[in-house]
Amino acid sequence: MVDISVKNLTKFFVIGENLLDGLSFEIQEGERVAILGRNGCGKTTLFKILTGEMDYDEGEIFVNPGKRVGLISQIPVFPQGYTVNDVLRSAFDELLRVRRKMEKLENEMVSGTTDALLREYDALENRFQSGGGYEMDVELDKVCNGLGITPEQRVQNFDSLSGGEKTRMNLARLLLQKTDILLLDEPTNHLDLRSVEWLENYILSFKGTVLAISHDRYFLDVVAQRCIEITEGHAEFYSGNYSFYMDEKQARFDLQLKQYEQEQAKLKQLGYTVERMKGWGINNRTLYRRAMSIQHRMERIQKTGKPKTQKTLKAGFGEKDFSGDVVFKMKNVSKAFGDRQLFSNVELNVTGGERIALLGDNGTGKSTFIKCLLGEEDFGGKIQFGPTVKWGYLPQIIHFAHPERTLYDTMLYELNCSPQTARDRLGQFLFQGEDVFKTVGSLSGGEQSRLRLCMLMDEKINLLILDEPTNHLDIASREWIEAAIEEFEGTLLFVSHDRYFIEKFAERIWQLGEGGIRDFDCGYAKYRSILEHEAAGRQPAAAVPKPKKEKPKGGTKETDKLIRRLEREIEKQEQVVASFDASIEAAAADYVELTRLLGEKEEAEAVLLELMERWENAQQE
Repeated sequence: MVDISVKNLTKFFVIGENLLDGLSFEIQEGERVAILGRNGCGKTTLFKILTGEMDYDEGEIFVNPGKRVGLISQIPVFPQGYTVNDVLRSAFDELLRVRRKMEKLENEMVSGTTDALLREYDALENRFQSGGGYEMDVELDKVCNGLGITPEQRVQNFDSLSGGEKTRMNLARLLLQKTDILLLDEPTNHLDLRSVEWLENYILSFKGTVLAISHDRYFLDVVAQRCIEITEGHAEFYSGNYSFYMDEKQARFDLQLKQYEQEQAKLKQLGYTVERMKGWGINNRTLYRRAMSIQHRMERIQKTGKPKTQKTLKAGFGEKDFSGDVVFKMKNVSKAFGDRQLFSNVELNVTGGERIALLGDNGTGKSTFIKCLLGEEDFGGKIQFGPTVKWGYLPQIIHFAHPERTLYDTMLYELNCSPQTARDRLGQFLFQGEDVFKTVGSLSGGEQSRLRLCMLMDEKINLLILDEPTNHLDIASREWIEAAIEEFEGTLLFVSHDRYFIEKFAERIWQLGEGGIRDFDCGYAKYRSILEHEAAGRQPAAAVPKPKKEKPKGGTKETDKLIRRLEREIEKQEQVVASFDASIEAAAADYVELTRLLGEKEEAEAVLLELMERWENAQQE
């Protein structure tokens, strides 16, 4: 069954410039589809059209009328004084109305009941029960725990929350509503790693249809079954997750380029032949007619367009020579706000060239830790930098002292560079033409990050500190930053929830939480594996019945042989099951391989269980 159908959709904001130009696709019931494309290609516009928030100019839109549609980026207006709990419980408005009717009938039945009242009450109770009315509070707690919504936040006024917090609460409300079609517009932007993983598991078990816009490549790898890329207003289709999309997109580019080059070579050769034959055919009509025939053939050849390459950022960090071993030392460092202790007794040493990820749940104090390191916050203890260390810092929230200045003027005044240098540097970061005369305050969050990065890369540094560097950036911009960081040979310390970024760069991980920092001298995959092993160790192990090796009493010789054979097979199968552990640990960062290995291990465990049941039956005989 088709849940969403889009046919020849056209939408323009400026006449003659179509944002969506004949866009067509279908989404089947239960599919999980990623909507990809550069910033400004029309992804969010498409979602607004699907929900009816925005009109369109041409085409046809069909959304299954029997399904409830929820859009993450739409935050409804709630009455003044509504707490977060009130907003979350509004997901159960229909069930709460049913319960109020039930309570009203209960009051009426105190003074006497009739068959009509009982029938009405039974109908309401069945409706309440089938809708999950008795599990409302359990579901509410489960979603809040999963998305990291604390009891303290649940009693806050909704209006007092930041935009990011409101988005997270609205995501929780939509999940509680049991929406049939979920339109997720950057759902991971304001979630920490634990909450993102919970959301992934929720989506994987979700029975409805999911369309997701996201710049979180790891998230798309986990949840997307196929991808639709919006390019120049049209749809390109890829029948796999994000990694498949990347490989397939490159393969298509290479194929189109090869076809284009072959056609150009053929056309060049035919053109040369035509010119020669025309010259020879001045006094020979047969040769001239043959030349014209070849020329007509050239015109009929279906020409392959030259594949377009996207503009790429070509810039690197200016690096300052580093001498010595220690970049910085932290001794007995602590920080608290009133009675709340963020971290204490932190003892860490960092040497040249290390690449460290600072991880932790939202609110644990990661940005505060960075500010303490840079001297922007008071703290207890001591931090000592090496004598030749010069750091550069890209904060999570970008602030410019003069937002009224143009990009061009900002470069001139703040970097004290020449006009030509300012132009060249901005051009390297894809600020070209009239873009350089935009005011800084009019830039989007991603553009402001790009400008700050442009200014940062002009400095000579050997310690680079990044706080959520990929926030607000599209995938192409994230890849630009990654390319620049790959070339940087100094020390890197970064805070990020982008697991793709963490996996790529982290060689050491600091986990901030529970009032301290745990130091893991490993990459992200091994770090995740360690945490999973620790979590498994804290859970009571399931008792697996092991066959006794003693010879059974009584029974026939055939039964005795069967028991001994089954015992040998059980031992072999136990080894097969155990052999998967090392492979699963090694594949912790590869979702596709990990899924395959877990499935094979589950099958092996089922075989082991069957052998044990046969052994027990034989023992009883």
